[in-house]
Amino acid sequence: MLRTSMKLAVAVLAAGTAVSACGPVKMGAAAIVGNQRISAATLYGQAANLSAAYQKDKGKTQIPYATSDIPRQALSWLVRFRVREAMASRNGITVTPGGAQRALAALTAQVRQSGISLSEAAVASGLPPDLLTELGRYQAIGSVLTNRLDGGKAPTTTAAQQALNARLNKSQCLASKGLDITINPQFGALDYSQLAVVPAKYALSGAQPSASPSPTASASPSPQLTPAC
Repeated sequence: MLRTSMKLAVAVLAAGTAVSACGPVKMGAAAIVGNQRISAATLYGQAANLSAAYQKDKGKTQIPYATSDIPRQALSWLVRFRVREAMASRNGITVTPGGAQRALAALTAQVRQSGISLSEAAVASGLPPDLLTELGRYQAIGSVLTNRLDGGKAPTTTAAQQALNARLNKSQCLASKGLDITINPQFGALDYSQLAVVPAKYALSGAQPSASPSPTASASPSPQLTPAC
């Protein structure tokens, strides 16, 4: 659900071009989202920011990803922010700077209950801490859309919650599909189910490796490489 989708606290790159199944990626672009490019230079900078914070926080908080995943983590958030803005546009949602600040303050208070700072929680979630201002808008847009869909009253039954989640997921899916997102396969491929950039090998195979898991390993769902709407 968008209201809690972040779940904070609960928990050298090569330059060049490449060609994906969806067509060529523009020179120097890590991704194309709609008519906007996320430049490789932008990604490098955000990955460096996240890496520095990762090294600082890894002894204090549990970080559920390896350093090799840092570029994909950072790119995932850059894409999510663009998709969330598209959701706002599609649904006529306007967020003021004050609204974004209030949403960020509420999230900060929520995270503090877990005994860590918002910056530490951001790093644990793969978000470069210098993007916290953007996180405020992301959270505010999600809250407005959620309140609009549920009439301002949180669902009280499992069925109602599932119905709301389905509507929210469809809104995200339609926004993603409308943006015609292309990820430079040098950096990975987009899993639409969680708007996360995953290793490019999944795009080449179309699914997770099919080798039999060990008795103690739990199977991970295959990435959703195309919008399901």
